[in-house]
Amino acid sequence: MAGNLYVVAAPSGAGKTTLVRMLLDSAAGVHLSISHTTRSPRPGEQDGREYHFVDAAEFRAMIERHEFLEWAEVHGNFYGTSKTWIAEQLAAGNDVLLEIDWQGAQQVRKLFPGAIGIFILPPSMEELERRLTGRGTDAADVIARRLAAAQAEMRHVGEFDYVIINNELEVALTDLCAVVRASRLRFAAQSARHSALFARMI
Repeated sequence: MAGNLYVVAAPSGAGKTTLVRMLLDSAAGVHLSISHTTRSPRPGEQDGREYHFVDAAEFRAMIERHEFLEWAEVHGNFYGTSKTWIAEQLAAGNDVLLEIDWQGAQQVRKLFPGAIGIFILPPSMEELERRLTGRGTDAADVIARRLAAAQAEMRHVGEFDYVIINNELEVALTDLCAVVRASRLRFAAQSARHSALFARMI
């Protein structure tokens, strides 16, 4: 494939969404895959921008039609990634970023072994709890469940190629941009993007 596929995962509250948005503003040529989900839109979210919002019946129908590259149930809601769109973007030489969980990352690696896995860690459990509480959107029992889920998710960090500890946001962003830049300089990526040059010189 001519494009790179980045898989970014993290426990809730680690700052994954913020880092991804900052990366998209900083690194030209990286396209965010917009997932389908059955969860309700949060204030300010728009269908087709943050997610494609569908009901559970439609999501199950899409599963039956084998339309997802990966899908998973997270906190009682379903999330899935369009298989066709990803393949088209990579074939066209575009870099694609998937913002998914570790379960989805496992599914992606089966179909795209060359996918580049990046895991975002919080600096501590105490800081993770502070961030989740500071959102002011979840009840105490929901936060407790998210913290327990976060510990389970972080046990899968060893399945990823790169680990970024998000203690200082700007430093974490620099690290994330470095991964993207370095991956674009690998032989496979360079030879695919500059095939004519390689043919003339090698």
